[in-house]
Amino acid sequence: MFRERYGIFMSMDIFLQHLLNGISVGSLYALIAIGYTMVYGILLLINFAHGDIFMMASYFMIFAVVDFGVPVWISLPLIIVFTVVLGMLLERAAYKPLRSAPRMSIMISAIGASYLLENLATYLFTGVPKGYPDIPWLTAVINVGNISFQIVTVIAPVLIIVILLGLMALVNHTKTGMAMRAVSKDFETARLMGIKIDKVIAATFAIGSGLAAVGSVLWGAKYSSVYPLMGVMPGLKCFVAAVFGGIGNIPGAVLGGIVLGLGETLLVAFFPGLTGYRDAFAFVVLIVMLLVRPNGLLGEKTTDKV
Repeated sequence: MFRERYGIFMSMDIFLQHLLNGISVGSLYALIAIGYTMVYGILLLINFAHGDIFMMASYFMIFAVVDFGVPVWISLPLIIVFTVVLGMLLERAAYKPLRSAPRMSIMISAIGASYLLENLATYLFTGVPKGYPDIPWLTAVINVGNISFQIVTVIAPVLIIVILLGLMALVNHTKTGMAMRAVSKDFETARLMGIKIDKVIAATFAIGSGLAAVGSVLWGAKYSSVYPLMGVMPGLKCFVAAVFGGIGNIPGAVLGGIVLGLGETLLVAFFPGLTGYRDAFAFVVLIVMLLVRPNGLLGEKTTDKV
């Protein structure tokens, strides 16, 4: 009865197909989760508008390619620039004025910024889903034996590894990275030591927003529908991924994204009857992690000074 209802047995080809899809989805989660974890590492702030920045990047792509006819190879760097500018403007308008305010005030501002972007997108673009532009070199299908997958399925994991190595080099071997680490350890002491706090924070938001733009391109190639609330669920899942890996830890965000993507994909693969609970999987993982290991898999234990 259990086997018939959930269909938990499958061939090796089908299992490898789901495994590949899970790693691909997890890589997309990781791209967005890095933005959450970097901002939290610097400001101890959850940027709830990060998923909506990801959504706006998708609309930027539609405008550039569909409405204005800009070639894809030109549009890609343009939407990254526009998304970075949007992220930096959001930081300056919603977060910078509250730098010295209680943390609750900053959190409320972040939630307000999220609702602002969602409602602005609904007003400007309507709630009708739009089709993401086709990018042949991402959407082309490759067949290997009985396994079929889009090129983006392979590109996403490779790209996240390259980005992870690049970010770790930036954080550990550059002056900007040194400043980021100093600010993350002690905000006020870093300011007293002459570090330009505002520039460090702006750079952090720029990097996170740029990664959200890259993630939106890969997401649009895999899931072609774009609508104003499309960033809500991926944003929440990526927040869970960041917490799972250890929020504030870049490798932890990548690990959390991969584990979350694999987990929800294999859940549906092994238990088709639980398909409707796919989104709930992330929040079950969050609850378990907070109960068992609140600091995440790679998070560091912190001590409060009295």
